[in-house]
Amino acid sequence: MLETLKKTDRTKYRLADSMKECMKTIPVDKITVKNIVDGCEMTRQTFYRNFKDKYDLINWYFDKLVLESFEQIGVEKTIGESLTQKFEFIQNEKVFFTGAFRSDDYNSLKEHDFELILQFYTDLITRKTKMPLSEDMQFLLEMYCRGSVYMTVKWVLGGMKKTPEEMSKALVEAVPPKLGEVLTKLNLLS
Repeated sequence: MLETLKKTDRTKYRLADSMKECMKTIPVDKITVKNIVDGCEMTRQTFYRNFKDKYDLINWYFDKLVLESFEQIGVEKTIGESLTQKFEFIQNEKVFFTGAFRSDDYNSLKEHDFELILQFYTDLITRKTKMPLSEDMQFLLEMYCRGSVYMTVKWVLGGMKKTPEEMSKALVEAVPPKLGEVLTKLNLLS
């Protein structure tokens, strides 16, 4: 895979691989940029040319893994199908996500995931309805996205006992009724 990527992406993936190795033995909040660059024989300058900090690296890697599945919602997949794919990605990268979701930093993956999915769902609904979200719908969507991230983190840190399909089904069933009506009308729920 690394051979077919641009040099910038190869560098980013090497840094991400080093971060994942560090996460096997060091809590995310204790990992330093020095740990990361030493692990892949790069310089601090190279790291900072590509990322603001270690959380930016974590969030970039998350985006690479998860965004592809979410971009298909409303095109080829429902929310449920995309959530299943997201949970499969998370399961396949268990060490990475377990370490990343343990961090409570202001720039943590938990906050990034929330902001990402909230913006994604907001854009998707407004694009399909051609109308801005009402205040009530915005509230329901924020509450749902916050709860979805919380339950995802709980699932990851609890050892991923449910299958990706079971997690997806549970999150789809947890959609607030009024929000569910809108998503169903838009053919987004499975």
